[in-house]
Amino acid sequence: MRSIIALTYLFLFLVFSLPVMLIALIVGLFSMKARDYMMLRFVQFGLQTVSKYIVGAKVTVNGMDNIPDDRGVLFIGNHTSYFDVITTYPLMKRPTGYVAKKEIKKIPILPWVMYFVHCLFLDREDPRAGLQTIIKAAEQVQNGISIVIFPEGTRSKDGKLGEFKEGSFKIASKSKCPVIPMGISGTPDLFENHTPWMKPAEVTINFGEPIYTEEMSRQELKELPSLVRAEVARLSGQE
Repeated sequence: MRSIIALTYLFLFLVFSLPVMLIALIVGLFSMKARDYMMLRFVQFGLQTVSKYIVGAKVTVNGMDNIPDDRGVLFIGNHTSYFDVITTYPLMKRPTGYVAKKEIKKIPILPWVMYFVHCLFLDREDPRAGLQTIIKAAEQVQNGISIVIFPEGTRSKDGKLGEFKEGSFKIASKSKCPVIPMGISGTPDLFENHTPWMKPAEVTINFGEPIYTEEMSRQELKELPSLVRAEVARLSGQE
């Protein structure tokens, strides 16, 4: 029953987002900041309604104080569930875009909503296009928009932490932004562990201390992926 209600709600939410995006376009003519925060809160409300009130996720969050609220940052997290996005997005303090696979563009309306909250679409089969997405993400961070990326490249099917693709970290090296390691656990229990049914579960999201990249040497930047992966493994319990 939860699965049916959640899917029905998401469908209605996407339909209702059409007039909301129209209003956002008008608001953006006067203030892009107001438009960004309007869409941020709108999407956060929609996703939290699904995870907390429909599916019944009990989310425990640690380390929110580690997230700077005055600048864009790069969140690096593990990825085991579709609910990783649904449970983390409501926690974002400022406008934040996720790097998603380009196949999501095939879903009606959803890509438009994602565009309004600064999400980017990554073509994993075209290195040149992928690099352009990374460059765009770095520009957004420099403009104060935080970015979330799951550098494993795809969801882990066995619960083990995969290797981190080094290209993801070019966002940090190009923008000189802080990196926030993010460990997520429990989300597969909401859906993947008993597909196609959604069930209540306890989820823990841990944000690690920021890793500042401004003063890093070339060697330190080279070691950044392994450093962050070890911290994400610790925070997610995937050590």
